[in-house]
Amino acid sequence: MDFYDLRMRLNVKKRYDVVVAGGGVAGVAAAVTAAQQGHSVLLTEKSNILGGLGTLGLVNFFVPMCNGDGKQIIFGLAEKWLRLSAEVGYDTIPDEWRSGQPAQPTAVRYTQTYSTYIFALQLLEEAEKAGVDVLYDCTAVMPVMEGTRCEGIITDSKSGLELYSCKYLIDTTGDADLLRRSGMPTVAGENFYSYFAKMITLDGAKRVCESGDLSKLYGGKAYGGNVNLFGDHQPGNVPRWSGLTVEEVNDYLKMNQKELLKNVRSYPKGQAEIAQFPLMPNFRTTCRIRGEYSLGVEDCYRHFEDSIGAINDFEHRFHLFEVPYRALYNSRYPNMITAGRSADGHGYGWDLLRVIPAAILTGQAAGQATALALSAGTEIKNVDIRALQNGLEKQNVMIHFPDEYVPKNKSVVIHGKKLL
Repeated sequence: MDFYDLRMRLNVKKRYDVVVAGGGVAGVAAAVTAAQQGHSVLLTEKSNILGGLGTLGLVNFFVPMCNGDGKQIIFGLAEKWLRLSAEVGYDTIPDEWRSGQPAQPTAVRYTQTYSTYIFALQLLEEAEKAGVDVLYDCTAVMPVMEGTRCEGIITDSKSGLELYSCKYLIDTTGDADLLRRSGMPTVAGENFYSYFAKMITLDGAKRVCESGDLSKLYGGKAYGGNVNLFGDHQPGNVPRWSGLTVEEVNDYLKMNQKELLKNVRSYPKGQAEIAQFPLMPNFRTTCRIRGEYSLGVEDCYRHFEDSIGAINDFEHRFHLFEVPYRALYNSRYPNMITAGRSADGHGYGWDLLRVIPAAILTGQAAGQATALALSAGTEIKNVDIRALQNGLEKQNVMIHFPDEYVPKNKSVVIHGKKLL
């Protein structure tokens, strides 16, 4: 049975204004934002919790949301959810930032490490408060296309294959799964030998007892591969995975899990325990769209007329960027948009877009843009940019970074290499 015949045999389970495929932080942000504008929204998630890499992948860290000199850059839902994550779980917000932006310049950066599972529950609460229909254990398999327009998605769940129709699709699978299968041009990434679990050791238990702080419980060699985002010390005999085939995913998982077991065996018997596995591959960059603009290092300190939010460099101080709306869509596909890891960025620009604060920011923008497109009955590419920016500003998003934040020395040094 070919795809056309399959589609013809499926009845529409339900109709939505917006379907968001993928319940990572970008997807939740997009779904919440669109639903808050009064639209019907379905959020599908193939696992059993929300949060994506930020929960399932155990990357439970709001990377710095400031310029490295005491000026906050990223606001909006990212700011709200950072503060939310500290209300119930761990609270690791630096003292300098506890009451907001510091009065004096500081090199201490605005970050937060949170409880993965508590934050996942909070994201569900946020989605349901906004009126989003959340479907767990439901994989978005394929978009239903009429030419380059998406009419809905086919899902696979305990109910079998089902069809949900939509007026607009937001793909936040992290891998551009539906956009790729729609025919939209995409770019595959390369991923290093990285796999991080959470381990409990006797030393960690002692730290908890001494401090009364459960966040100090984890430690030890809780990893398989331990290569950083720049690929330093990537073993020559280990491949770089795109993560876009079942063979690559399995090769990555098995190799890393065997390495993790080797690390566990280095501890005396009974003194170490794996507390949490990553429930999805720790891939940083798998697949992104070819949008109307690709963000790169060369865009540092550049203003864009169609900016949907300012972001900062999480690894290096002072570097400032704006994310152009054009990085979220391909103009040939009128009712499809993305956010987070599959937005268009190249080189280190892709890394800037994939981390939690930027993923939330672009998800929020995608949700707002889709709501505007629905109200105006227009294509994603034709959304009124000023209306989009006004809407995001009302949600506390910084659209353009202030010029006074730009340092006199505008050179760009990434991981010790001067690029501009």
